[in-house]
Formats: sequence, structure tokens, C-alpha cells
Amino acid sequence: MNALILAAGYATRLYPLTLAKAKPLLEVAGKPMIEWVLDGLAPIPDLDAIHVVTNNKFANDFRAWADAYSRRSSRFAFKIINDGSTGDDDKKGAIGDIHFAIHREHLYANDLIVVAGDNLFSESVEGFAAAGKDAPATVAVYDVGDLELAKKYNSISVDPRGRITKFVEKSPEPESTLSAIALYYYRRDTLPFIDQYIAEGNNPDQPGRLIEWLHHRTEVRTWRVPGIWFDIGGPESLAEADQIFAQFAK
Repeated sequence: MNALILAAGYATRLYPLTLAKAKPLLEVAGKPMIEWVLDGLAPIPDLDAIHVVTNNKFANDFRAWADAYSRRSSRFAFKIINDGSTGDDDKKGAIGDIHFAIHREHLYANDLIVVAGDNLFSESVEGFAAAGKDAPATVAVYDVGDLELAKKYNSISVDPRGRITKFVEKSPEPESTLSAIALYYYRRDTLPFIDQYIAEGNNPDQPGRLIEWLHHRTEVRTWRVPGIWFDIGGPESLAEADQIFAQFAK
């Protein structure tokens, strides 16, 4: 099993903090965001390699971080993938980066976990990986607790077995506060759908749009995130995350 961390955005809402540092390398409660992501992934027993897809501006910074992290822990082998973009004008988009990384690194042979590099988890997502093996695709879901906040994410409906029956990305009228987040499990036999999505000329940004398209073509299940999940947008949410996750810092 492989994992792909999405880290190619430019995080303009966090300027000037992200003018010289990639968002996932900003610290929350004493360590870079991306290390909170790794803490969540670490207990997964058959996770072989971590691929980080980033842009030309920050690729060397991620390589330096990966080297330093590997000296502290040999749990994972890292591969930093430079998508070649230099700014918002030529970025590939999140789905475009998934497609690019799969082809560049020949990742079709194994199941793939995809996670955004700015997603913070207070607990392990080991259960997510176990659940993902039982369906073509699985997406993590979290109750964001507020309908206005849910508009930032998506509106979903699920059947009694947890299968998605409706998915609307960035819905102006979400039906509940339960939202899919940027943590996905794609079984290896499902990965060719990503080629089809891109070949059809669909929007290559916002990874939820792939799930919106995919659930009409194959089964997509959901898995509820335990504990606290936090998505960092602007400076206010960064400061809030720093306070919240201080209690989980090791």
C-alpha cells in the first residue's frame, strides 16, 4: 500500500506566512502539519512508502524536511514528487496531481491512500486503511457541526451501509453537517477511473470532485474520523489549531 500526500498548493490565504514556506511545513503545536498527517498514518501496518507531491517552488524544502525526518525515524521511505508548477496560474490541481503522481511513480500496482497535507488528526487512521480494502473507494467523513461551515466542503448522503448515494461538492445548501474530507482510499482496481476522469476533461482541482464523479460509476463507502479533525485555511484557523492540538503533542 502507498500513501500520497497532497502538498502542491500555494496557500495564498496564509500569505505572508506561505510566501517562503509551504503550508504543510508550517508548525502546529511544535511540529510541521505534515508530521501530524504522518502520526495518523504511522500505525497502518502495510504502508510501504510515502509520496509527497509538491510544486517547483517548495520541492527542495520538502526534500530537506524528508531527510531530517528520516534521520529521526526510519518508519517510512519518502519520495518527493515535483509537479513542475510555479504558481496558481500553472498548477495542476489536486486531482491533476494525483493523476500525475500515479503515472510518474507507477503506483497502479498497489492500493493508494490520498490525504491533504494540511489535514490534522488527533487519532490514528489505521481503521480507515482496514476499511478501505473492502470497497473500490472509501472517503473519510467528519461532522463539522455547522451548516455554514459545511458549505466549504460538500453535502453527502449515505445509505445504511455507509455507501455514498449523493455527493455535491461545495454545495450552497448542504443537507447535513456531515462532510467528506481530504482522506481517500482508492483500491488498485479503482485507480484507472482517475485516468478516465482526467481524459474526459473534468475539473482537475478540489479532490472531492473526483468522489462526486466516481460514486456514480462504482461503490464509494464512508468512514467516520475518530477524535478531532482540523482543516487549516487562514491565519485564524492556524492559530486555533495550534491551541487545540497542543494537548495532543508528544
